[in-house]
Amino acid sequence: MRDGSETKPVVTKAGIVGWMLFDPAAQPYYTLITTFVFAPFFANRIAANPVAGQAAWGYAAGTAGIVIALLAPAMGAIADASGGRKNWIAFFSAFLVVGAAMLWFAVPGAAGAMFFALAGFILASVGVEFATVFTNAMMPDLVDRRRLGRLSGIAWAAGYVGGLLSLIVVLGLLAADPATGRTLLGIAPLFGLDPATHAGDRASGPFTALWYLALVWPLFLFTPDRPRAKPLGQAVRTGLSALAGTVRGIRAHRNTLRFLVAHMVYADGLVALFAFSGIYAASVFGWTTIELGLLGILLTITGAIGGVIGGLLDDRFGSKAVVGTALILLIVSSCAILSIDRSTVFFVFDVAPSVPGDGIFASGGERLFLALAALIGIAAGPLQASSRVIIVHVAPRERITEYFGLFALSGKLTSFMGPLAVGLVTTLFASQRIGIAVILVFFAIGGLFLAGVRVDRKLPH
Repeated sequence: MRDGSETKPVVTKAGIVGWMLFDPAAQPYYTLITTFVFAPFFANRIAANPVAGQAAWGYAAGTAGIVIALLAPAMGAIADASGGRKNWIAFFSAFLVVGAAMLWFAVPGAAGAMFFALAGFILASVGVEFATVFTNAMMPDLVDRRRLGRLSGIAWAAGYVGGLLSLIVVLGLLAADPATGRTLLGIAPLFGLDPATHAGDRASGPFTALWYLALVWPLFLFTPDRPRAKPLGQAVRTGLSALAGTVRGIRAHRNTLRFLVAHMVYADGLVALFAFSGIYAASVFGWTTIELGLLGILLTITGAIGGVIGGLLDDRFGSKAVVGTALILLIVSSCAILSIDRSTVFFVFDVAPSVPGDGIFASGGERLFLALAALIGIAAGPLQASSRVIIVHVAPRERITEYFGLFALSGKLTSFMGPLAVGLVTTLFASQRIGIAVILVFFAIGGLFLAGVRVDRKLPH
Protein backbone atom coordinates (compact mmCIF):
# COMPACT_ATOMS: atom_id res chain seq x y z
CA MET A 1 0.00 0.00 0.00
CA ARG A 2 1.37 3.42 -0.95
CA ASP A 3 0.35 6.89 0.11
CA GLY A 4 3.19 8.86 -1.38
CA SER A 5 5.74 7.20 0.84
CA GLU A 6 7.27 3.76 0.59
CA THR A 7 5.98 1.14 3.02
CA LYS A 8 8.92 -0.92 4.20
CA PRO A 9 8.23 -4.66 4.05
CA VAL A 10 8.22 -6.65 7.27
CA VAL A 11 11.53 -8.49 7.60
CA THR A 12 11.94 -11.62 9.72
CA LYS A 13 15.17 -13.35 10.70
CA ALA A 14 14.36 -16.03 8.15
CA GLY A 15 14.06 -13.32 5.51
CA ILE A 16 17.48 -11.92 6.36
CA VAL A 17 19.03 -15.39 6.37
CA GLY A 18 17.37 -16.15 3.04
CA TRP A 19 18.94 -13.03 1.53
CA MET A 20 22.34 -13.86 3.03
CA LEU A 21 22.24 -17.35 1.53
CA PHE A 22 22.40 -15.93 -1.99
CA ASP A 23 26.11 -15.23 -1.62
CA PRO A 24 27.06 -18.81 -0.67
CA ALA A 25 24.64 -20.07 -3.34
CA ALA A 26 26.37 -18.14 -6.10
CA GLN A 27 29.96 -18.36 -4.82
CA PRO A 28 30.84 -21.74 -6.41
CA TYR A 29 30.54 -20.06 -9.81
CA TYR A 30 33.49 -17.85 -8.82
CA THR A 31 35.39 -20.44 -6.78
CA LEU A 32 34.99 -23.51 -8.97
CA ILE A 33 34.41 -22.16 -12.47
CA THR A 34 36.27 -18.88 -12.83
CA THR A 35 39.20 -19.44 -10.49
CA PHE A 36 40.37 -22.78 -9.14
CA VAL A 37 38.96 -25.70 -11.09
CA PHE A 38 37.41 -25.12 -14.49
CA ALA A 39 39.40 -22.09 -15.70
CA PRO A 40 42.83 -23.74 -15.14
CA PHE A 41 41.48 -26.99 -16.61
CA PHE A 42 40.33 -25.07 -19.68
CA ALA A 43 43.66 -23.29 -20.14
CA ASN A 44 45.75 -26.41 -19.71
CA ARG A 45 43.56 -29.15 -21.24
CA ILE A 46 41.05 -27.63 -23.68
CA ALA A 47 43.12 -24.85 -25.25
CA ALA A 48 46.18 -25.55 -27.41
CA ASN A 49 48.53 -24.22 -24.70
CA PRO A 50 48.32 -22.20 -21.45
CA VAL A 51 49.07 -18.88 -23.14
CA ALA A 52 46.33 -19.43 -25.76
CA GLY A 53 44.00 -20.64 -23.01
CA GLN A 54 44.55 -17.54 -20.87
CA ALA A 55 43.92 -15.33 -23.90
CA ALA A 56 40.72 -17.19 -24.94
CA TRP A 57 39.37 -17.12 -21.38
CA GLY A 58 40.05 -13.39 -21.27
CA TYR A 59 38.13 -12.82 -24.50
CA ALA A 60 35.16 -14.83 -23.17
CA ALA A 61 35.16 -12.93 -19.86
CA GLY A 62 35.31 -9.69 -21.82
CA THR A 63 32.34 -10.70 -23.96
CA ALA A 64 30.22 -11.43 -20.89
CA GLY A 65 31.32 -8.13 -19.39
CA ILE A 66 30.15 -6.20 -22.45
CA VAL A 67 26.69 -7.80 -22.29
CA ILE A 68 26.34 -7.02 -18.59
CA ALA A 69 27.61 -3.48 -19.00
CA LEU A 70 25.13 -2.72 -21.77
CA LEU A 71 22.04 -4.15 -20.08
CA ALA A 72 22.45 -3.90 -16.29
CA PRO A 73 21.41 -0.23 -15.80
CA ALA A 74 18.33 -0.62 -18.00
CA MET A 75 17.28 -3.82 -16.24
CA GLY A 76 17.70 -2.13 -12.85
CA ALA A 77 15.64 0.88 -13.88
CA ILE A 78 12.88 -1.38 -15.20
CA ALA A 79 12.91 -3.37 -11.96
CA ASP A 80 12.55 -0.18 -9.90
CA ALA A 81 9.53 0.79 -11.98
CA SER A 82 7.95 -2.65 -11.84
CA GLY A 83 8.52 -2.99 -8.09
CA GLY A 84 9.50 -6.58 -7.43
CA ARG A 85 12.92 -8.16 -7.84
CA LYS A 86 12.34 -11.89 -7.31
CA ASN A 87 10.99 -12.59 -10.79
CA TRP A 88 14.12 -11.05 -12.26
CA ILE A 89 16.33 -13.08 -9.94
CA ALA A 90 14.55 -16.27 -10.99
CA PHE A 91 14.83 -15.40 -14.69
CA PHE A 92 18.57 -14.81 -14.62
CA SER A 93 19.16 -17.73 -12.26
CA ALA A 94 18.08 -19.95 -15.15
CA PHE A 95 20.97 -18.54 -17.23
CA LEU A 96 23.43 -19.45 -14.49
CA VAL A 97 22.07 -22.98 -14.08
CA VAL A 98 22.00 -23.77 -17.81
CA GLY A 99 25.40 -22.19 -18.52
CA ALA A 100 27.11 -24.00 -15.66
CA ALA A 101 25.59 -27.32 -16.70
CA MET A 102 26.98 -26.87 -20.24
CA LEU A 103 30.55 -27.08 -18.93
CA TRP A 104 30.17 -30.82 -18.43
CA PHE A 105 30.38 -31.28 -22.21
CA ALA A 106 33.81 -29.64 -22.52
CA VAL A 107 35.62 -32.96 -22.93
CA PRO A 108 39.31 -32.58 -23.88
CA GLY A 109 39.85 -33.40 -27.53
CA ALA A 110 36.13 -33.72 -28.29
CA ALA A 111 34.41 -31.78 -31.04
CA GLY A 112 32.68 -28.73 -29.59
CA ALA A 113 34.68 -28.74 -26.34
CA MET A 114 35.80 -25.14 -26.84
CA PHE A 115 32.23 -24.04 -27.66
CA PHE A 116 30.65 -25.68 -24.61
CA ALA A 117 33.37 -24.29 -22.32
CA LEU A 118 33.26 -20.68 -23.51
CA ALA A 119 29.53 -20.43 -24.33
CA GLY A 120 28.60 -22.01 -20.99
CA PHE A 121 30.98 -19.69 -19.16
CA ILE A 122 29.55 -16.60 -20.86
CA LEU A 123 25.93 -17.63 -20.22
CA ALA A 124 26.60 -18.45 -16.55
CA SER A 125 28.50 -15.18 -16.10
CA VAL A 126 25.60 -13.11 -17.42
CA GLY A 127 23.13 -15.02 -15.24
CA VAL A 128 25.00 -14.73 -11.96
CA GLU A 129 25.87 -11.05 -12.41
CA PHE A 130 22.29 -9.98 -13.22
CA ALA A 131 20.85 -12.09 -10.40
CA THR A 132 23.32 -10.37 -8.08
CA VAL A 133 22.17 -6.89 -9.20
CA PHE A 134 18.59 -7.56 -8.14
CA THR A 135 19.56 -9.38 -4.94
CA ASN A 136 21.87 -6.55 -3.83
CA ALA A 137 19.08 -4.05 -4.43
CA MET A 138 17.00 -5.78 -1.73
CA MET A 139 19.64 -4.99 0.92
CA PRO A 140 18.48 -1.50 2.05
CA ASP A 141 15.01 -2.89 2.89
CA LEU A 142 16.39 -5.48 5.30
CA VAL A 143 18.26 -3.59 8.05
CA ASP A 144 19.00 -0.08 9.30
CA ARG A 145 21.71 1.74 7.36
CA ARG A 146 24.05 1.71 10.33
CA ARG A 147 24.07 -2.10 10.20
CA LEU A 148 24.55 -2.47 6.46
CA GLY A 149 28.28 -3.06 6.75
CA ARG A 150 27.80 -5.97 9.11
CA LEU A 151 25.00 -7.46 6.97
CA SER A 152 27.02 -7.22 3.79
CA GLY A 153 30.27 -8.41 5.37
CA ILE A 154 28.76 -11.46 7.06
CA ALA A 155 26.88 -12.40 3.89
CA TRP A 156 30.08 -12.09 1.89
CA ALA A 157 31.91 -14.21 4.47
CA ALA A 158 29.14 -16.79 4.20
CA GLY A 159 29.75 -16.74 0.47
CA TYR A 160 33.38 -17.63 1.02
CA VAL A 161 32.36 -20.46 3.34
CA GLY A 162 30.01 -21.72 0.63
CA GLY A 163 32.84 -21.56 -1.87
CA LEU A 164 35.12 -23.42 0.54
CA LEU A 165 32.63 -26.21 1.17
CA SER A 166 31.89 -26.61 -2.53
CA LEU A 167 35.62 -26.73 -3.27
CA ILE A 168 36.16 -29.41 -0.61
CA VAL A 169 33.35 -31.51 -2.10
CA VAL A 170 34.69 -31.24 -5.65
CA LEU A 171 38.33 -31.85 -4.74
CA GLY A 172 37.64 -34.45 -2.09
CA LEU A 173 34.96 -36.48 -3.86
CA LEU A 174 34.84 -35.67 -7.58
CA ALA A 175 38.06 -34.35 -9.14
CA ALA A 176 41.05 -36.72 -9.23
CA ASP A 177 44.67 -36.40 -10.30
CA PRO A 178 44.95 -38.20 -13.65
CA ALA A 179 48.35 -39.59 -12.60
CA THR A 180 47.05 -41.30 -9.45
CA GLY A 181 43.31 -41.59 -10.10
CA ARG A 182 42.69 -40.36 -6.56
CA THR A 183 41.00 -37.28 -5.15
CA LEU A 184 42.36 -34.99 -2.45
CA LEU A 185 40.91 -37.38 0.16
CA GLY A 186 42.78 -40.28 -1.44
CA ILE A 187 39.71 -42.03 -2.81
CA ALA A 188 38.46 -42.87 -6.27
CA PRO A 189 36.06 -40.17 -7.54
CA LEU A 190 32.38 -40.72 -6.94
CA PHE A 191 29.90 -41.68 -9.65
CA GLY A 192 32.66 -43.30 -11.68
CA LEU A 193 34.01 -39.95 -12.89
CA ASP A 194 36.94 -40.74 -15.17
CA PRO A 195 40.17 -38.87 -14.27
CA ALA A 196 41.54 -39.50 -17.77
CA THR A 197 38.84 -37.26 -19.29
CA HIS A 198 39.00 -34.82 -16.35
CA ALA A 199 35.39 -35.62 -15.58
CA GLY A 200 35.79 -34.26 -12.05
CA ASP A 201 36.96 -30.88 -13.35
CA ARG A 202 34.07 -30.78 -15.81
CA ALA A 203 31.62 -31.80 -13.08
CA SER A 204 32.37 -28.51 -11.32
CA GLY A 205 29.90 -26.93 -13.77
CA PRO A 206 26.75 -28.99 -13.09
CA PHE A 207 27.71 -29.19 -9.42
CA THR A 208 27.68 -25.37 -9.30
CA ALA A 209 24.18 -25.37 -10.82
CA LEU A 210 22.84 -27.90 -8.29
CA TRP A 211 24.49 -26.12 -5.36
CA TYR A 212 22.90 -22.84 -6.39
CA LEU A 213 19.43 -24.35 -6.60
CA ALA A 214 19.85 -26.01 -3.20
CA LEU A 215 20.69 -22.74 -1.41
CA VAL A 216 18.81 -19.99 -3.22
CA TRP A 217 15.24 -21.14 -2.54
CA PRO A 218 14.96 -19.55 0.98
CA LEU A 219 15.39 -16.14 -0.60
CA PHE A 220 12.29 -16.72 -2.72
CA LEU A 221 10.34 -18.21 0.19
CA PHE A 222 11.19 -15.95 3.14
CA THR A 223 12.82 -12.69 2.03
CA PRO A 224 10.24 -9.92 1.49
CA ASP A 225 10.02 -8.26 -1.90
CA ARG A 226 8.61 -4.93 -2.89
CA PRO A 227 5.04 -5.11 -4.21
CA ARG A 228 4.42 -5.11 -7.93
CA ALA A 229 3.93 -1.48 -8.92
CA LYS A 230 3.36 -1.50 -12.68
CA PRO A 231 2.79 -4.02 -15.47
CA LEU A 232 5.89 -5.05 -17.36
CA GLY A 233 5.21 -3.01 -20.49
CA GLN A 234 4.59 0.17 -18.53
CA ALA A 235 7.56 -0.56 -16.29
CA VAL A 236 9.83 -0.86 -19.32
CA ARG A 237 8.75 2.54 -20.62
CA THR A 238 8.97 4.20 -17.21
CA GLY A 239 12.25 2.56 -16.30
CA LEU A 240 14.00 3.44 -19.56
CA SER A 241 12.73 7.00 -19.30
CA ALA A 242 14.05 7.26 -15.72
CA LEU A 243 17.39 5.81 -16.78
CA ALA A 244 17.68 8.34 -19.59
CA GLY A 245 17.00 11.10 -17.07
CA THR A 246 19.64 9.68 -14.73
CA VAL A 247 22.22 9.56 -17.50
CA ARG A 248 21.44 13.12 -18.58
CA GLY A 249 21.72 14.39 -15.01
CA ILE A 250 24.58 12.21 -13.80
CA ARG A 251 27.02 15.12 -13.80
CA ALA A 252 24.90 16.79 -11.14
CA HIS A 253 25.71 13.82 -8.89
CA ARG A 254 29.47 14.13 -9.08
CA ASN A 255 30.10 12.23 -5.87
CA THR A 256 28.14 9.20 -7.04
CA LEU A 257 29.75 9.39 -10.47
CA ARG A 258 33.22 9.53 -8.94
CA PHE A 259 32.53 6.41 -6.91
CA LEU A 260 31.12 4.57 -9.92
CA VAL A 261 34.28 5.39 -11.87
CA ALA A 262 36.47 4.25 -8.97
CA HIS A 263 34.53 1.00 -8.66
CA MET A 264 34.59 0.55 -12.43
CA VAL A 265 38.38 0.52 -12.41
CA TYR A 266 39.30 -1.40 -9.26
CA ALA A 267 36.54 -4.00 -9.69
CA ASP A 268 37.91 -4.67 -13.15
CA GLY A 269 41.29 -5.37 -11.60
CA LEU A 270 39.79 -7.74 -9.04
CA VAL A 271 37.83 -9.65 -11.69
CA ALA A 272 40.97 -10.09 -13.75
CA LEU A 273 43.03 -11.08 -10.70
CA PHE A 274 40.66 -13.89 -9.78
CA ALA A 275 40.13 -14.94 -13.37
CA PHE A 276 43.83 -15.48 -13.97
CA SER A 277 45.39 -16.26 -10.58
CA GLY A 278 44.69 -19.98 -10.84
CA ILE A 279 45.90 -20.08 -14.45
CA TYR A 280 49.09 -18.22 -13.49
CA ALA A 281 49.86 -20.49 -10.54
CA ALA A 282 49.23 -23.62 -12.62
CA SER A 283 51.65 -22.46 -15.28
CA VAL A 284 54.41 -21.11 -13.01
CA PHE A 285 54.53 -24.01 -10.55
CA GLY A 286 52.92 -26.78 -12.58
CA TRP A 287 50.18 -27.10 -9.99
CA THR A 288 47.39 -29.57 -10.68
CA THR A 289 43.76 -29.37 -9.57
CA ILE A 290 44.74 -30.58 -6.09
CA GLU A 291 47.25 -27.79 -5.41
CA LEU A 292 44.97 -25.20 -6.97
CA GLY A 293 42.13 -26.46 -4.84
CA LEU A 294 44.19 -26.11 -1.67
CA LEU A 295 45.04 -22.58 -2.77
CA GLY A 296 41.32 -21.99 -3.18
CA ILE A 297 40.64 -23.32 0.30
CA LEU A 298 43.22 -20.93 1.73
CA LEU A 299 41.73 -17.97 -0.16
CA THR A 300 38.18 -18.77 0.88
CA ILE A 301 39.13 -19.13 4.55
CA THR A 302 41.03 -15.84 4.57
CA GLY A 303 38.30 -14.21 2.49
CA ALA A 304 35.66 -15.24 5.03
CA ILE A 305 37.77 -13.89 7.88
CA GLY A 306 38.33 -10.67 5.97
CA GLY A 307 34.63 -10.34 5.19
CA VAL A 308 33.57 -10.55 8.85
CA ILE A 309 36.32 -8.23 10.07
CA GLY A 310 35.70 -5.81 7.21
CA GLY A 311 31.98 -5.70 7.94
CA LEU A 312 32.59 -4.80 11.59
CA LEU A 313 35.17 -2.18 10.62
CA ASP A 314 32.77 -0.82 8.00
CA ASP A 315 30.10 -0.04 10.59
CA ARG A 316 32.71 1.61 12.82
CA PHE A 317 35.05 3.45 10.44
CA GLY A 318 33.08 3.62 7.21
CA SER A 319 33.02 1.79 3.92
CA LYS A 320 35.50 4.06 2.17
CA ALA A 321 38.26 3.42 4.71
CA VAL A 322 37.74 -0.33 4.40
CA VAL A 323 37.84 -0.29 0.59
CA GLY A 324 40.91 1.96 0.48
CA THR A 325 42.86 -0.24 2.87
CA ALA A 326 41.89 -3.34 0.91
CA LEU A 327 43.19 -1.78 -2.32
CA ILE A 328 46.57 -1.05 -0.72
CA LEU A 329 46.86 -4.67 0.44
CA LEU A 330 45.95 -5.95 -3.03
CA ILE A 331 48.56 -3.79 -4.74
CA VAL A 332 51.36 -4.78 -2.37
CA SER A 333 50.59 -8.51 -2.35
CA SER A 334 50.01 -8.70 -6.12
CA CYS A 335 53.33 -6.98 -6.83
CA ALA A 336 55.09 -9.46 -4.59
CA ILE A 337 53.37 -12.45 -6.24
CA LEU A 338 54.52 -11.33 -9.67
CA SER A 339 58.11 -11.36 -8.38
CA ILE A 340 57.92 -15.12 -7.86
CA ASP A 341 58.67 -17.94 -10.27
CA ARG A 342 59.81 -21.55 -9.83
CA SER A 343 63.37 -20.65 -8.81
CA THR A 344 63.27 -16.95 -7.84
CA VAL A 345 61.48 -14.75 -5.31
CA PHE A 346 61.36 -10.95 -5.31
CA PHE A 347 62.93 -11.11 -8.79
CA VAL A 348 66.52 -11.55 -7.54
CA PHE A 349 66.68 -14.13 -4.73
CA ASP A 350 67.24 -17.70 -5.85
CA VAL A 351 65.31 -20.53 -4.23
CA ALA A 352 65.40 -24.24 -4.88
CA PRO A 353 62.49 -25.31 -7.09
CA SER A 354 60.44 -28.33 -6.16
CA VAL A 355 61.19 -31.64 -7.84
CA PRO A 356 59.05 -34.75 -8.27
CA GLY A 357 58.65 -36.49 -4.94
CA ASP A 358 58.99 -33.37 -2.80
CA GLY A 359 55.28 -33.22 -2.04
CA ILE A 360 52.94 -30.27 -2.44
CA PHE A 361 54.09 -26.70 -1.80
CA ALA A 362 57.63 -27.91 -1.10
CA SER A 363 59.58 -24.96 -2.49
CA GLY A 364 60.16 -21.60 -0.87
CA GLY A 365 58.58 -19.83 -3.82
CA GLU A 366 55.38 -21.82 -3.49
CA ARG A 367 55.11 -21.15 0.24
CA LEU A 368 55.69 -17.43 -0.26
CA PHE A 369 53.03 -17.46 -2.99
CA LEU A 370 50.56 -18.99 -0.51
CA ALA A 371 51.34 -16.37 2.16
CA LEU A 372 50.75 -13.54 -0.29
CA ALA A 373 47.60 -15.20 -1.60
CA ALA A 374 46.28 -15.22 1.97
CA LEU A 375 46.68 -11.43 2.07
CA ILE A 376 44.77 -11.17 -1.20
CA GLY A 377 41.95 -13.22 0.31
CA ILE A 378 41.80 -11.05 3.42
CA ALA A 379 41.58 -7.91 1.25
CA ALA A 380 39.19 -9.16 -1.44
CA GLY A 381 36.22 -9.89 0.81
CA PRO A 382 35.99 -6.43 2.43
CA LEU A 383 36.68 -4.72 -0.90
CA GLN A 384 33.59 -6.27 -2.47
CA ALA A 385 31.33 -6.28 0.57
CA SER A 386 31.96 -2.65 1.50
CA SER A 387 31.70 -1.47 -2.11
CA ARG A 388 28.06 -2.53 -2.30
CA VAL A 389 27.44 -0.68 0.97
CA ILE A 390 28.89 2.53 -0.45
CA ILE A 391 26.39 2.54 -3.32
CA VAL A 392 23.53 2.35 -0.79
CA HIS A 393 24.87 5.50 0.90
CA VAL A 394 25.41 7.53 -2.28
CA ALA A 395 22.35 6.47 -4.35
CA PRO A 396 18.72 7.70 -4.16
CA ARG A 397 16.73 5.12 -2.20
CA GLU A 398 13.73 5.13 -4.54
CA ARG A 399 15.98 4.22 -7.49
CA ILE A 400 18.28 1.81 -5.68
CA THR A 401 17.97 -1.04 -8.20
CA GLU A 402 18.74 1.33 -11.06
CA TYR A 403 21.85 2.47 -9.23
CA PHE A 404 22.84 -1.09 -8.45
CA GLY A 405 22.49 -1.60 -12.19
CA LEU A 406 24.85 1.33 -12.68
CA PHE A 407 27.03 -0.23 -9.97
CA ALA A 408 27.10 -3.45 -12.00
CA LEU A 409 27.78 -1.35 -15.09
CA SER A 410 30.70 0.29 -13.30
CA GLY A 411 31.97 -3.17 -12.45
CA LYS A 412 31.58 -4.40 -16.01
CA LEU A 413 31.99 -1.39 -18.31
CA THR A 414 35.74 -1.88 -18.31
CA SER A 415 35.72 -5.46 -17.02
CA PHE A 416 36.00 -6.64 -20.56
CA MET A 417 39.00 -4.33 -20.89
CA GLY A 418 40.82 -5.93 -17.95
CA PRO A 419 40.63 -9.54 -19.15
CA LEU A 420 41.06 -8.41 -22.74
CA ALA A 421 44.09 -6.36 -21.76
CA VAL A 422 45.57 -9.37 -19.98
CA GLY A 423 44.85 -11.52 -23.03
CA LEU A 424 46.31 -9.02 -25.51
CA VAL A 425 49.43 -8.21 -23.46
CA THR A 426 49.99 -11.91 -22.77
CA THR A 427 49.79 -12.61 -26.50
CA LEU A 428 51.94 -9.63 -27.46
CA PHE A 429 54.80 -10.40 -25.05
CA ALA A 430 54.25 -14.19 -24.83
CA SER A 431 54.52 -13.73 -21.06
CA GLN A 432 51.88 -14.47 -18.45
CA ARG A 433 53.72 -12.36 -15.86
CA ILE A 434 53.68 -9.22 -18.01
CA GLY A 435 50.06 -9.85 -18.97
CA ILE A 436 48.88 -10.09 -15.38
CA ALA A 437 50.94 -7.07 -14.29
CA VAL A 438 48.36 -4.93 -16.11
CA ILE A 439 45.98 -5.64 -13.22
CA LEU A 440 47.99 -3.46 -10.84
CA VAL A 441 47.25 -0.38 -12.92
CA PHE A 442 43.52 -0.86 -12.38
CA PHE A 443 43.92 -1.05 -8.59
CA ALA A 444 46.06 2.09 -8.47
CA ILE A 445 43.78 4.22 -10.65
CA GLY A 446 40.68 3.02 -8.81
CA GLY A 447 42.23 4.02 -5.51
CA LEU A 448 42.98 7.52 -6.78
CA PHE A 449 39.34 8.08 -7.79
CA LEU A 450 38.09 6.60 -4.50
CA ALA A 451 40.13 9.16 -2.54
CA GLY A 452 37.80 11.92 -3.77
CA VAL A 453 34.52 10.17 -2.87
CA ARG A 454 32.45 11.50 0.04
CA VAL A 455 30.55 8.78 1.92
CA ASP A 456 28.17 10.06 4.58
CA ARG A 457 26.06 7.37 6.20
CA LYS A 458 23.60 10.04 7.37
CA LEU A 459 22.96 11.49 3.93
CA PRO A 460 19.20 12.01 3.44
CA HIS A 461 17.53 10.40 0.45
